[in-house]
Amino acid sequence: MTEKEIVWDLTEIFSGQNDPEITERMENLYKRATELINNYKGKINSVEFTPEKLLEIFKIQEEFEADIDELDLYKNRLFSANMTVPENEALKSRVEDFTTKISKDLAFLDLDITKFVYNNADIINKPILSNYKHILEKIKRKFPHDLTEVEEQLILEKDQYGIRAWSTLQSKWLNTRKIIVEVEGEKKELSYGEANALLNHPDRNTRISANKSIYSLLGKDEYIFSTALRSICADWVNISKRRKYDNPMHNSLIVNDTTQEIIDNLMKAIEEGVGVYRRYLNLKARILGFPKLNCADVRAPLPTAPHKRYSWKKAKELVIKANEKFDNEFAEILNDMFNRNHIDASPRKGKQNGANCASWYKGKSAYILMTFTGELNEIYTLIHELGHAVHDYLTSQAQTFFNVHPGYTVAETASIFGELLLTDLLLEVAESKEEKMTILAHVLDDAGQAAFQVSSRYWFEHDLYKAVENGENLDGKTIAKYWCAGRDKIYGESVEWFDEMDWEWTMKQHYFIPNFRFYNYPYVYAQLFVYALYKTYKKEGKEFVPKFKKLLAAGGSVSPEELGKIVGLDITKKDFWNLGIKQYDDFVNQLENLMK
Repeated sequence: MTEKEIVWDLTEIFSGQNDPEITERMENLYKRATELINNYKGKINSVEFTPEKLLEIFKIQEEFEADIDELDLYKNRLFSANMTVPENEALKSRVEDFTTKISKDLAFLDLDITKFVYNNADIINKPILSNYKHILEKIKRKFPHDLTEVEEQLILEKDQYGIRAWSTLQSKWLNTRKIIVEVEGEKKELSYGEANALLNHPDRNTRISANKSIYSLLGKDEYIFSTALRSICADWVNISKRRKYDNPMHNSLIVNDTTQEIIDNLMKAIEEGVGVYRRYLNLKARILGFPKLNCADVRAPLPTAPHKRYSWKKAKELVIKANEKFDNEFAEILNDMFNRNHIDASPRKGKQNGANCASWYKGKSAYILMTFTGELNEIYTLIHELGHAVHDYLTSQAQTFFNVHPGYTVAETASIFGELLLTDLLLEVAESKEEKMTILAHVLDDAGQAAFQVSSRYWFEHDLYKAVENGENLDGKTIAKYWCAGRDKIYGESVEWFDEMDWEWTMKQHYFIPNFRFYNYPYVYAQLFVYALYKTYKKEGKEFVPKFKKLLAAGGSVSPEELGKIVGLDITKKDFWNLGIKQYDDFVNQLENLMK
């Protein structure tokens, strides 16, 4: 690995696109799928079926799905790093066609197991199935909303060219727009992605031009976006009724392994604590020298920020040291990721945007995709993704495959915690007051968006579904009205908004995802969950470390409520979420003290 070419080594998984082991794996999986069909189809809900038989199936399934997971990991990692290589795309299509067919062939398995568990709920507490207790609890909760095998297959088929087509249209339309932006006084024609990258530009006029240009153009296409969103929302209302969900949010509570009571307490804490975010925004306006922020300033860098560029070597040194100060094993995991070249960080044409970490269960490791050019925010991205890797290492060593993945609401635990460890280190080694202010502003901007700004999206989505159920026509202006209502609930009078920002909802991909609603509150949950844990760590010191590692190693084997209990906290209470807001308030206080 060199400074110029930071690429991952995927040969630990397969040697290349044409590795004969890939074909052998697929043939073997097809044979095992056939055996599952022959051995278990029509037999699970018979009087002869026992908890011992269920344990047998679970073990077979875990091994089977871990093998499929490895195929998926390889083709996704290969394609995401080099999307323009035809062989990579060909392998991706080949594996996806194969796994889709396997999934349809084995659709009966989950349906039959779910029915058996629901009708024999006493097995949840059987000692022989103790490893799968929480899995069984979730299966029982999901069962009343499952449809027949034929109905489930019909939904998959109708979605392929129906609701998924609306989602694809939104994405393609958005990402093929050409936008004229005035960049430091010079007009440029840019793609949506290029224009969007300017929203955090140091030059205020460039930021303003990017905001107004992007959203005025998208507003002109509001008919396309509103039609797509209305179709997706209406489809989900119909599916929710067919699946007997209490409301359009019900499914997300099941998927996220949480309850309405917990989310209500979370959102109450946000609503009551929003003043601390507005206080930060007012402080930022003072730092920037404005009486009030406009919407182009909310994520703006500080004008006094010293611009440092970091080498990959320095970034590596910082993230390892930050983790080492918390726990040696965390540092050892990071070293393993670097030493085995499991990170692809070089910018290149055809590489997927963004950053992510994919777990490799069979290898008890992970692979990280990101782009590194030497900016401070990219070091935060690096340690965030390495936090996911730490989580993956610990869970894959402690759990069987079904239990390895925590729910969405707690999946960011190690990654956000890693960012806070980096913040501790950077504040400690900062060479000036201005550098400390830059670090704190970065943290407050990121956490403010995740905890507070994203909350507005939750309220917006609630309003959308109320409107659909009330028969209201969701044209572009009506959707924009609800968008602004949710936004203003967070920002109040602390920010001035351009009229063009009424159309910001058009580019939020989460609302256009087929068959998955209320995607946003897990971000709010995750941010305050980790901030509450970090606040506890600052109070308890090293006594907290083994409890935190136990929490991470538990993966998805227990509920988020049980994870909270491991560190002595009750997440069902509003006070828990208030603890997270108090940690945000601590950072605001640190910034304010530096301004004196």
